Amino acid sequence: MTKPTTLILLGGSGDLSARLLMPALGQLLTERSDRRVTLIGVGSEKMSDEQWKDRVRQSFQTTESTGKSVESLVKETTYVAADVTDPDALSELLGRSNGAPAIYFALPPQVTAKACVALESVEIPPGTVLAMEKPFGLDAESARQLNEQLLRLVPEDQIHRVDHFLGRSTVLNLLGLRFANRVFEPLWNRDHIDSVAVVYDEQLGLEGRAGYYDHAGALVDMIQSHLLQVLSIFAMEAPYSTDAADLRAAKSAVLRATRVRDNDPLASSRRARYTEGTVAGRHFPSYADEPDVDPERGTETLAQVTFEIDNWRWAGVPFTLRSGKAIGERRREILVRFKPAPHIPVGLTGSSEPDVLRISLGPDEMSLAMNVNGPGDPWELDRTELTATFGEGQLKAYGEVLESMLDGDPSLSVRGDAAEQMWRIVDPIIEAWRADEVSLDEYETGSNGPASWPTI
Repeated sequence: MTKPTTLILLGGSGDLSARLLMPALGQLLTERSDRRVTLIGVGSEKMSDEQWKDRVRQSFQTTESTGKSVESLVKETTYVAADVTDPDALSELLGRSNGAPAIYFALPPQVTAKACVALESVEIPPGTVLAMEKPFGLDAESARQLNEQLLRLVPEDQIHRVDHFLGRSTVLNLLGLRFANRVFEPLWNRDHIDSVAVVYDEQLGLEGRAGYYDHAGALVDMIQSHLLQVLSIFAMEAPYSTDAADLRAAKSAVLRATRVRDNDPLASSRRARYTEGTVAGRHFPSYADEPDVDPERGTETLAQVTFEIDNWRWAGVPFTLRSGKAIGERRREILVRFKPAPHIPVGLTGSSEPDVLRISLGPDEMSLAMNVNGPGDPWELDRTELTATFGEGQLKAYGEVLESMLDGDPSLSVRGDAAEQMWRIVDPIIEAWRADEVSLDEYETGSNGPASWPTI
C-alpha cells in the first residue's frame, strides 16, 4: 500500500485540530525529520492561507516543533473553506491531493456521517486512508451501519477509528510488561488475580464541551470509547506479532467475551453527577447548572461499571471500569489486586495484605506493593513498594496515531467489529439508565465520588 503524504484535515479550524492534532503533527515532523507531509486544512470558517499558516505555526509552537519538515509543511500548507457534506466540494479537495490522501474527520459524529455519505458519490483515489474520532456510532446498530457505509468507500485496513488512548506509551507498554517478562505472564489469570480496575478520574470539568458531553456522559465518553480498549489490551491472549491483524484480532476476541457482570446492569453499574464545589483551586457550579446543560437529561459525570470476561483465563474475575469529572484526586491507573498468599508460615506477623500492582496511565510508571521482612523485627512483615518509571514515549498520543495513519498501519486504530462490540457491551447499561432503573447519585465537586460507593 502507498503511504499517504497528504493530510486533509476536515474540521481544521476547530478546537481538536488546534489543541491536539496539529501540535502532535508538528512533534511528529520534528522527531521524524525525513518525513514530508502536505497539510490541507478544511473548515466552515472563512480564512486566508496566511491566517491558516499563522494558526499552524501557533499550534506547532506549543510542542516546540522545528526543522526542515516543519518549515516545509508551514510554507506549503493551504486552507479551504468548504461544506464537507457536499460531494463537489469533497471531489475538489481530493483533486488537490498529491497521491492517495489521509482524510482526518475532526468533526462531530453527525457531520462525519454526512460527509461519508457524500464521499459515496466521489471518486476516491486508491490507497486513501479515512480516520475518524470516536464515539463511533450511537449504539451497536448505528455502528454496524456506519461500518457498512465506510466499507463501501475503502477496505477495512484503510479505516482508522481513532482512539488516542491506544497511542499512550503506557498502554502500549502493557505488551512488553506482559509478554516479554516471565515473571508476570504466568500470574496473569483467574488463579492469581482477584480483581482488576481501570480508573480515569479527572479534576477537570466540562471545559466548554457541554454540547457534546451532555449527550454522551461519562459512560460513553470514557468507558465505551476508551477504557474498554485498555481492558482488551490488558486481558488479551498473546498475539503472534504486533502487526495490525494479530494485535486487533486478539483485542476483538476479548471484547466478544466481555459483558456486564452477571448480566445485571442494576447491580453492576453506578452513575452520579457533581454538585457545586471546588477542586484544584477551581470552583464549579452543580453540573445541572452548567451552561448548555439540560438537567432533565440526567447525564452522569461519574460512571462505574463492573464487567466480566467469559473465557478460560478470566472467568470469575471482576473488571471494574470507572471515570469521572471534578473528582478531588486525579487518578489514571490500572489497579491489579492479586489473591492472598495461600498460607503464611506461623511465626510471621505484620502485614498480610495481597500484592497490588498499579500501572499509571500518566505519569507513566508502575508500582508493586508487596510484603517483605521489615528492617526491625525479622519475623514481622512490612509493606513496601517496588517502583519503575516507563518514561514518556517519543511522541504524544496523537502523534503515535498520526504516524500510524500516515504509514498506512491500522495497529493503533479500532477494528470495525470491535467498535460494534464495545457498544454491544454497554447497551444494556444505557437502556437501564434511560429507564431510571439505576439511581443518579450526586457527589460534591472535589470529593472522590458518592460516600456510599465502595472504594476502588
